[in-house]
Amino acid sequence: MSAALDQAVAALAAGEVIVLTGDRLRGGDIDFAVAARHATPDAVNFMATHGRGLICLCLTPEHALRLGISLINPGADRQSGRPHGRSIEARSGVSTGISAADRARTIAVAIDPASTGDDLVSPGHVFPLIAAAGGVAERPAALEAAIELTRRAGAGDAAVICSILREDGEMARPDDVADLIAQFGLKTADVGDLLTLAQV
Repeated sequence: MSAALDQAVAALAAGEVIVLTGDRLRGGDIDFAVAARHATPDAVNFMATHGRGLICLCLTPEHALRLGISLINPGADRQSGRPHGRSIEARSGVSTGISAADRARTIAVAIDPASTGDDLVSPGHVFPLIAAAGGVAERPAALEAAIELTRRAGAGDAAVICSILREDGEMARPDDVADLIAQFGLKTADVGDLLTLAQV
């Protein structure tokens, strides 16, 4: 792997939030990513505050099936670009569901190996995304990249991502996040680098 990917994987293993660039299916949109097992209230709050986008839980098809989560609108002609499942909330241990602590709780319940669909209710404030079975080689996007990097970090096979918006509400581009990366010492990974590895 490249040095940048190595550093991003190490950061995920340590429970840190990283920046994902190079989403091939969303015009180069940029996301925060963290291993789902490390999606603490502080991590969720950081992404919500500095990313401003939806907090999305990245799941493999097998994981989504176990929780009874399917695509909202199956069929390629009805998809908006991200394979969203129904929004979820933990059945217990949350209040309104929207706080960082509540969303972290929902994520923790969803990734617990003992959890089933009965442990979740809908609608909720966490938005599952269901990855392509073939990973980045099939779908070179932030969703699949976040899961692949999390796996390489030995931190499970679920991740949390959040799109990064500029202060004016438009999608951020590399120049827009340079100061943010420097301010918080964030590691970065590019979907294209993972795609290159997958094609070797």
